Amino acid sequence: MSGIDVLATRLDRTELAARVAHDIPDGAVVNLGIGAPTLVADVLPVDREIVLHTENGMLGMGGAPGHGGIDPDVINAGKQAVTARRGASYFHHADSFAMMRGGHLDVCVLGALQVSQAGDLANWSTGAEGAIPAVGGAMDLALGAKRVVVMTDLLSRTGESKLVVACTYPLTAAACVSRVYTDLAVFDIVDGRFAVVETMGAATVGWLEDVMRLELIDAQGDRS
Repeated sequence: MSGIDVLATRLDRTELAARVAHDIPDGAVVNLGIGAPTLVADVLPVDREIVLHTENGMLGMGGAPGHGGIDPDVINAGKQAVTARRGASYFHHADSFAMMRGGHLDVCVLGALQVSQAGDLANWSTGAEGAIPAVGGAMDLALGAKRVVVMTDLLSRTGESKLVVACTYPLTAAACVSRVYTDLAVFDIVDGRFAVVETMGAATVGWLEDVMRLELIDAQGDRS
């Protein structure tokens, strides 16, 4: 890719959230993890009825409030101000976790520190001395949702791939991730390898293999 700054062509966070939202089916009950995945709430397709669950106890969460519309009692699990859609309901924290653990969520979108080729997810701690762990309900979501997808930058702040052969950080859950949406490509996990189903901007499979230091499957003709 001589002469092309691939990183300058990657998706920004809002564009990536819209790409994730595009794949959420009509009628799905969805939990959006803390951090970047919460942006998905603001860009859901208007022609679909998608019910958002937040683990602090609301079903029917909406996007971020407009200027002057903040209700301090209506927040998501990350303590961000959100809105409640018509028909929204509120419930006890224990009931919320029962929904998560009982398999009642169709899709969960989580952030990640690392995802392995086996679909293992690490998203709560680097394990470094002095690191502040932040597990929250991610373990329950990762094991309880019918489909777990990840939304993250492909590269860490130090330029290392977050998609790896095997996670070196403490696991949130093993073999739970089926798809990873990044700013440079979308990957499925197929037979213990990452399969590229879509590239972003100027990224190519060859360029991705170079920066990730992994052999990838080119599945761009097999999008689903």
